[in-house]
Amino acid sequence: MDDELNTQLKPLRERIDAIDAQLIALLNQRAAVALEVGEVKKHFNAPVFRPERELQVIERLQNLSAGPLGNDHISAIWREIMAASRSLEKTISVAFLGPVGTYSEQAMYGYFGQSIEGLACPSIDEVFRAVEAGAAEFGVVPVENSAEGAVSRSLDLFLQTQLVIGGEIALPIQHNLMTQSGTLDGVKRVCAHPQAIAQCQRWLSANAPQLERHAVSSNAEAARLAAQDPTIAAIAGESAATHYGLLIANALIQDDPHNRTRFVMIGKQPAGVSGHDQTSMIVSVKNEPGAVYKLLEPLARHGVSMTRFESRPARVGTWEYYFYIDFEGHRDDPAVAAALEELGKKAAYLKILGSYPRAR
Repeated sequence: MDDELNTQLKPLRERIDAIDAQLIALLNQRAAVALEVGEVKKHFNAPVFRPERELQVIERLQNLSAGPLGNDHISAIWREIMAASRSLEKTISVAFLGPVGTYSEQAMYGYFGQSIEGLACPSIDEVFRAVEAGAAEFGVVPVENSAEGAVSRSLDLFLQTQLVIGGEIALPIQHNLMTQSGTLDGVKRVCAHPQAIAQCQRWLSANAPQLERHAVSSNAEAARLAAQDPTIAAIAGESAATHYGLLIANALIQDDPHNRTRFVMIGKQPAGVSGHDQTSMIVSVKNEPGAVYKLLEPLARHGVSMTRFESRPARVGTWEYYFYIDFEGHRDDPAVAAALEELGKKAAYLKILGSYPRAR
């Protein structure tokens, strides 16, 4: 049986080896051209990372492909190829909510690829601060969860920063309950980020009502604490269990099986037009009847589709609010530019957070 199997596999493996040899030669050719691109960029002081260009490259290849590789496969492969090429020019540094093992870290690698330098930060505030101070070129912050809504701290910080949004990624969130022993024997409390606890409320109430729920700065921090204390269980992803040497007591405990979190990439450089863009902004209106309707009317009239509308207290007066709005299109698109010009005349306050490629 083994001899027959190896006989049939041998010519196929030889073909794969031959193709791999061609691939490595072509990849090195591509990398050499990427280095030439880098030299041109240096001459014009252009940024190394251009998210809109990378999206266009991936989409072009997806359209050229006849299979069997699917679009997700092509996206994953070429994101790493482009990340490796980028790192030959310069290693990009990216700040994320740490410690190691968070969903923010997973989102960072999913967006930028593995060939980067990650900077773990103890809070979302520190992610913003690291990028503002130049300790990292980009940052990754959560802004919205499909089950629990907006991540309030991120939204509040966008009011205070000069950083812009340059991209986004939507990450499936799969929460696991983990301990040192892989059971709940002797466990007295469960630790996690407040959003994670909220996303697992029903499961915890039904299956572990005896556990005290304790909020910490991140799920990876919860895993770190559980690795030090056998009376603590953590809610986190599989990567945290692996990194901190924990065993999963219960897998997939999130209440919503389709739970997803949206992360945005923040930095100092605006993204160009990709053809599949989204714009985010913050506005406030005068306290008068119909003010919000009048403010948004230019978007509808110019055919600009709004995809998100979130309100937050302004904290500067009684019952005053800022509105966080996402809509389709880039600020340089003619229809969007016309709508924004009119909107700016009607708003009491307007801040464009960025135009960037939409998560696909």
